Parts: sequence; C-alpha cells; structure tokens
Amino acid sequence: MLKKLHIILAFCIVAAITGCGSRQAAGDMPTGEKEENLYAKLFEITHYSNCSVITVINPWDTLKILNRYVLVNKEMPLPQNLPKGTIIRTPVENIIMYSTIHASIWEELGALESVAGICEPEYLTSQKAKQMLEQGKIHNCGMASSPNIEKIMDIDGKFIVASPFENGGYGQAEKLGIPIFESADYMENHPLGRVEWMKVFGMLSGRREMGDSLFRATEESYNSLKEIAAAAQERPRVMSERKYGSSWFIVGGASYIAQMYKDAGADYIFDDNRETGSVPVAFEKVYDKGADSDIWVFKYAADRPMRYADLEDENRLYANFAPFRNRRIFVCNTMETPYYEYIAIHPDYILADYVKIFHPHLMLQYQFRCYKPMTE
Repeated sequence: MLKKLHIILAFCIVAAITGCGSRQAAGDMPTGEKEENLYAKLFEITHYSNCSVITVINPWDTLKILNRYVLVNKEMPLPQNLPKGTIIRTPVENIIMYSTIHASIWEELGALESVAGICEPEYLTSQKAKQMLEQGKIHNCGMASSPNIEKIMDIDGKFIVASPFENGGYGQAEKLGIPIFESADYMENHPLGRVEWMKVFGMLSGRREMGDSLFRATEESYNSLKEIAAAAQERPRVMSERKYGSSWFIVGGASYIAQMYKDAGADYIFDDNRETGSVPVAFEKVYDKGADSDIWVFKYAADRPMRYADLEDENRLYANFAPFRNRRIFVCNTMETPYYEYIAIHPDYILADYVKIFHPHLMLQYQFRCYKPMTE
C-alpha cells in the first residue's frame, strides 16, 4: 500500500510540473489573488507577492490545463519557492511568433520591436512589421507547422508564442530550451473573450496597462454597437460561408461568429447547432435551412472582387438561394482586409459591418471596413 501511495504521489508531482494535469493539480500552490475575467474562459491570472501566474485552460477538456506560466520581472532576482510552472522573465524579448495575428497584437501594444521572427510572414497585414521584415529586424521563420529551428537559433529566439491544437506538439522547438507560450485565445467562444487576452499579452510584454486599456476600449465600442442593434424592430435571417469540396463548412452555432450575428441583431439559420468551430454539412441541409434567408455573408481570398456571376459559375445551385436572387450577399476579401486581425483585436469593427448589413438604417453614415455588397 505504501509503495502504491508513493507511485501516485510521484505521478501527481510530474503532472504538476509539466502542466498537463487537472486544474486541481495546483492545490499545493501558495494562496494568491485571482483576477476575475469578464468574457474569457481559457485563461486564469493569479497574483502572488513575488510573481504572477497565467494558467492556460485546455479548450478541448476544460477540467485540465495546457500549461501554467510563472511570470517574474527581469529586474527582480529569481525568488525561491515559486509556484509550479514554466518560468518566464518579463517583459519577454526576441520573440518568435507562429501567427501573424499575434504579431499584430504586439504592434497594437507598442511592443513590435521585441519580435525577432515570424512564421509565414506573407500573411502579414501590419505595414510596420512588413517594413521591419524588409529591414532584417524581423526574420522569416518558415511554416508555423514546421518552423525553421536553425533560424530561430541563429536569431537567438528566447520566447515562442504558438497557437495550440488538440493532441498537437511543437516538435524540435521543444528542445530549444526556451518557453513556448500556448496561446489558446483563438478558441474563445465570445468575441470579447478573445480581446480579453490583451491582459495576458500585456503582462508578457510588460505593458499590462496598455493591454487593459485596449480591452476596455474595444469592450465599450462593441457593447455600444450591440445596443444600437437591439433597437431594431426586425431580425433578418442570415446564412454564412459557402461550399468547399464535398461539404459546406458552416459557422458553428456556439462560435464567437454566431454570437456576433446575434449581437448585430440577426437570427443565424444554424443557431441550434452547439459546435464552436466550423462544421461540415451537406449542401442539401444548408439549402433546407437557408434557401429563404434574408442575407448571406461569407469570406473569400482572391486577387479580384468576387461577382454574382463568379458565384454562379462556382455552383449554379447558389442562384436558388433568396439572398442571391435578391442581391443581398455581402462578402469580405481577406486578401484585401485585415479581417483576421480585427477579429482578434477589434471585433467591434466587424460587428459594425454586421450591424450595417443587417440594419442599414441604424448606421446611415457608417462606411464598411471589411465586408461590402457583392459586385454585380
């Protein structure tokens, strides 16, 4: 029996150190002051006398954690008896960004100079980051799925910001001996939950006040637009996206995008769906639910505007949907607009577009940022 207890105890210690155990694995940590989040569900911040701890919750099993990070200011000597977790000296520097979106977030915080490398920089929308890339101040670190480890070593990368995937790892990067911050912000189910991660990024960059200020400003703008939409007398029925290959990948009914449709004053045709991501469904199911929709919105990526004729050439059955016949399709070309950056940093910008689409009489002077009526 004693031997069995020793084995169980050893397993729990390993789980706490690796950050892969249950959320209750922090039971032996000293008492700290926990911050309350307003929208975000996938991180927790706890402050102690000599450090702060960021706990990233596993989006695929919220009873567990992905990792626990112990933040200690660089100007302080490293304290003894810190809580369990990956130690990060802040503000972080020589950062490697696996996602260009996080690079845009660092620019928003005024901390882009601390970024040394970016994966897939061809997707950058930040003009400043592009300029720094051309000047050799930021380096191309290859594909996010298979980053250039030699380049990361050459530019003395000291910190990695990565987007986690279920049952995924980080390959050779895990052997570099530098912290890998698993940023699960993209898995939040509320648009303002994503923005609330500004608190986390502000702490990492040494700009917590700036992060808080950006979050509060976006929250205020978003909720003001939500109030404007609530004044509408009618709620149009909206369908989204379009068919790729054999399936139509709809927006999950429990996703942050579906939440934005609701907040903008529309009824989503798949609001009974409880998935949080994209969901493949048959064309027939979309037609059954959406043939008589009022409005159709979708994103595309192309070097020229998409037209109604292009859409019909792609699939002649699209012409049977009411929004096609009534010319009520609104599109966003992600090659021309910073849509994905706005979703992460300024969902209020996208919400404003949606309110203009669903209730144009409430936004008479507003000019679209990302979406626009489809060209004839």
